[in-house]
Amino acid sequence: MNRPIQKWRVSNIECAVWENKKIFNGGEVSYKTVTLSRSYKKKDEDTWRNEVINNLRRNDIAKLKAILNKVEDYLFFDDKEHKEEHEEEE
Repeated sequence: MNRPIQKWRVSNIECAVWENKKIFNGGEVSYKTVTLSRSYKKKDEDTWRNEVINNLRRNDIAKLKAILNKVEDYLFFDDKEHKEEHEEEE
């Protein structure tokens, strides 16, 4: 099973970055996608559940901002450093 290359959690909100590959114009292209999910526990159950976030609650917005800032830093700075390392090797 494919695992995320990076994850962050703030309270019950989680963000994951995934590495994807696709054949494009005869070559393999790599790109990243991001998923947001929320953990919750039903009142009458003792089991934690996880759902992809479709509907935001007011209290989720600050948590999402914090996580998305981390993701943006990772995707911009870490990916840029990764590309610079590969350019130096060539």
